[in-house]
Amino acid sequence: MSSYFKVQPTGIPLTVMPRPQFSHWLEQQSSFVQNWASTNTVEEAPHLAIPDASGALSEVLAFLPEDGSYFIAGNLPESLPLNHYVLAGDLTQQQRVQFAISWGLASYRFDRYCEQKSPLPTLGLASDSELEQADDFVSAIALTRDLINTPASDMMPGDLAETMAALAKEFNGQFSELIGDQLLEANYPTIHAVGRASIHEPRLLDLKWGSPDAPKITLIGKGVCFDSGGLNLKPGNFMRLMKKDMGGAAHVIGLARLIMARKLPIQLRVLVAAAENAVSSNAFRPGDVIKTRKGITVEIDNTDAEGRLVLCDALAEADDEHPELIIDFATLTGACRVALGTEVPGYFCNDEEVASALYVSSLNSNDPIWRLPLHKPYEEMLKSQIADTLNSSASGFGGAITAALYLQKFVSKDTPWVHFDVMAWNDRKQAGRPIGGDAFGLRAVFDYLQQRFTTS
Repeated sequence: MSSYFKVQPTGIPLTVMPRPQFSHWLEQQSSFVQNWASTNTVEEAPHLAIPDASGALSEVLAFLPEDGSYFIAGNLPESLPLNHYVLAGDLTQQQRVQFAISWGLASYRFDRYCEQKSPLPTLGLASDSELEQADDFVSAIALTRDLINTPASDMMPGDLAETMAALAKEFNGQFSELIGDQLLEANYPTIHAVGRASIHEPRLLDLKWGSPDAPKITLIGKGVCFDSGGLNLKPGNFMRLMKKDMGGAAHVIGLARLIMARKLPIQLRVLVAAAENAVSSNAFRPGDVIKTRKGITVEIDNTDAEGRLVLCDALAEADDEHPELIIDFATLTGACRVALGTEVPGYFCNDEEVASALYVSSLNSNDPIWRLPLHKPYEEMLKSQIADTLNSSASGFGGAITAALYLQKFVSKDTPWVHFDVMAWNDRKQAGRPIGGDAFGLRAVFDYLQQRFTTS
């Protein structure tokens, strides 16, 4: 349970309202409060702290952001004095839970490698159900952030395995894994090829949860725990943040936690293709041809296009079971960042109904995503002279699309499939979102699954 919340009715009232309601609210207050407000700049400030006659903090008035941001608590936990605050104001239950979630996310700190900073204020909620719902969301996103923020020295395939095994134990699921040469024996050759040069053996991690009678949903995450680029070595400035190249795995692990905690009525399977793309005498090379699990042969154009290689074997495995839906997350291409920036993940989908419903869910959850096209004529860019396909196009154009078209080769036409290309990193501080690893599109996908599979 997060330490950010308590079900505790006593504390400093934290009254939340839209800014336009402030004038009417102020008219109802004492002359002391009215005089205090007149001596403070309220028009632009996110909150107003009101003292009592002795000068002690009596109440805090917080304004909902006018831009409709999901992070409606702003940075209040960082800016308010240390105390316990009780959420007040004329808010719906949904707004109360959203405020609590954004409070928790604004309280997040990654302090594994530094001394504990000063404690932060806590928020009092009205009921156990509000606290539980808020805590489930905050814990899922905090787990995603923690995994991405952890450096590769402590976040290799074995560490991802420990995290998934612990989740399976916590929620009564089942966990299994294939390690190193077991991948070759079980026919996962591309995962093995990408990870074989590292002293940290590649793995396919597999978590299963839920009733076997429920609709099967399979989540797949790119778990490249560090990406040097392989023999197509990245320059230093591009390699600096490659601890986050397992961000896709972090997303599906965090999403799985949320699904299991909220007890969605689905049969969940989570596959994480985990590897380190390292440089050694046995590293895979440009020009090599690898036969994938599906039997498709791939000529390696660039060893730095390794994410789609680890994903394609996992996609083929998931597709063999013909699930209701496959969703993969990956920090796959810089091209998607160029197209949409760092804060809007692109998604590709082979099913119009699923694609449209996902976009509606992104609006409902205030979690922006944007659909990009599976433009079939671009498959020409992946044409190989000696194999069934290249792993990447030599052209710099349409890189996110050609990557998605490569992945689509490993999914049957009749299997609904969604591919998310995410940044997984905040490169600027915003309300509730510190610089560092973060979840993108996770709330949108959860909302979609909840709307689709939860019966009223």
